[in-house]
Amino acid sequence: MAFVVTENCILCKYTTCVEVCPVDCFYEGPNFLVINPDECIDCALCEPECPAKAIYSENEIPQNQKKFIELNSELSYIWPNINKKKDQLKYAEKWDGILGKIKFLEK
Repeated sequence: MAFVVTENCILCKYTTCVEVCPVDCFYEGPNFLVINPDECIDCALCEPECPAKAIYSENEIPQNQKKFIELNSELSYIWPNINKKKDQLKYAEKWDGILGKIKFLEK
């Protein structure tokens, strides 16, 4: 089972999770991160590092976030790899916890 980045990462993108990943399986889009499920080794190091609490084990992901399983897989083959922390997005704290952010996802 892989870990999955879900909706609350959109418009936040803290990137603290990428520093602890031992296999560099995170990929970066304009306003969202994803995890490549084929590279993730299910170590669980990233989950507690996410200030937005947007990372879940695939088998524990909330029902309303299941679409992000496929989205992580799809986008991880398009976006560039990221393995270093960057500054969070400008309004990350404002957007943290807001529902319905999928419409703002930039692919």
